[in-house]
Amino acid sequence: MSLKKLSWIIILVIILDQALKIFIKLNYPITFFGMEPIIDWGWFKLLFIENKGMAWGARLDDFFPFISENSAKLILSLFRIVAAFLIGFWLIKTFNKATVLYSIGLALIFAGAVGNIIDSLFYGLIFSDSYGRIAEFLPIEGGYAPFMFGHVVDMFQFPMFSWVWPNWTPFVGGQSFTFFEPVFNIADSAISIGFVFILFGGTKKIK
Repeated sequence: MSLKKLSWIIILVIILDQALKIFIKLNYPITFFGMEPIIDWGWFKLLFIENKGMAWGARLDDFFPFISENSAKLILSLFRIVAAFLIGFWLIKTFNKATVLYSIGLALIFAGAVGNIIDSLFYGLIFSDSYGRIAEFLPIEGGYAPFMFGHVVDMFQFPMFSWVWPNWTPFVGGQSFTFFEPVFNIADSAISIGFVFILFGGTKKIK
């Protein structure tokens, strides 16, 4: 797998990810709990959620209460930048030595990381907020957040089936559970698929 082909994979993922996010942002308000989804097929829903934190909406200040929300967001944005740089460096260093599947996996992870970084760095600057209204691009009054404090746009949900835990189940007895409830985007999907490719692709080419 040449670096040129890997670059095209990265560019394609980033373009698809950003195109869908921008389309959602400029055409729909945020989907609050209890609101009708943009698309609802039962097992699949298209929503508009903004994630201020990490995967599943977790935030650093949830784990470290002594860190303010703004500090946690800044640390997360900086971490994403450093992580993407390291992944990109590793991809360039290993693409001609690793298996095709491993290289594609790294490329997908890098593309996904960059896709979410763009949201975090720039969306707060170039869009107005989407709370109860459709966002504006480059609003006169300025964006909804400073540089590096933007929110990641998520939209896919696959609530395939639900059940209620038996009352005798420890900790969760009597509570309802939906699989798969988290909301994600194309960048998240690329990262997840990339990890699977790396896991099964091996590290080095077989001579």
